[in-house]
Amino acid sequence: MHQNEVKELFDKQAETYDQQWSNTAPIRHCMHLLLRSVFADLPVNANILCIGVGTGDELLYLASNFPNWQFTAVEPSGPMLDICKKRAKESGVDTRCIFHEGYLHSMPFEQDYHAATCFLVSQFILQEERRSAFFGEIAERLKPEGLMASADLSSDIDSPDHDKLLDAWVKMMSMADVSQGTLERMRDAYANDVGILSPPKVCSIIQAGGFELPIQFFQAGLIHAWITKRA
Repeated sequence: MHQNEVKELFDKQAETYDQQWSNTAPIRHCMHLLLRSVFADLPVNANILCIGVGTGDELLYLASNFPNWQFTAVEPSGPMLDICKKRAKESGVDTRCIFHEGYLHSMPFEQDYHAATCFLVSQFILQEERRSAFFGEIAERLKPEGLMASADLSSDIDSPDHDKLLDAWVKMMSMADVSQGTLERMRDAYANDVGILSPPKVCSIIQAGGFELPIQFFQAGLIHAWITKRA
C-alpha cells in the first residue's frame, strides 16, 4: 500500500474512527499506561515527537500525566489531525502542542526531542530498507540517547501458531463497529499491504535505523511495542 493510499484510507475513516474502535480501546489504554512508565524518567520539561499521531490518543494521555511536556504531532491525514487538534483544545493542552500535517521528512528539521512515539506506523512500509530509513529519520530528530517507543503489528507468519493467532485477532476486531466485509478486507490487507514481520526482524530493522536493541514492553495479540534509545 502506497503512502497516498494509506492517507486516503485514514482520511475516509477520520470522522468515525474513535467511535468505530471504541470497543478495542482497552488495548490502547494498557499500552499507554506502560508507555507512561517507560517515559517516566524523562525531564520535567521534555519535548516529545508523536509520529502518525492520528486522533491523538497517546499525546492526550501523556499530556494529561506530564503537565510541563511539549509535543509535536505529525500526521499526514488532515481530517485525523483536525480531530487531534479539537481534542487537544477541549483538553486544554493545545497550547503545548505543535501540529504538522504531513510526514516527518516534510517537517522543519530540529534535533530537539527527548523522546518519540511511533504507533502502528512503520508496518505500512513494506520495503525493509525504507522502513529502517524511516526509523533513521526519527533517530536524527532525537537528542543523544533520546528514547523511542514504537508499536506495530508483528508475528512470525511462518510459525504454525500464526494462523491461530490471526484468527483470534480478527475475532477480537469484530467487537469493533465494523462490517464483516471490512474484516475480510482487513485480513487480506494483513497478507498484502501490511508488513507483518516477526518481533526479532522488526527489532533488527529498528536497530539498523540507528537505535540500540529494542526492549519489548507490551504485547496484546498482534500488537507489539518496544522501547529503545538512540544509539
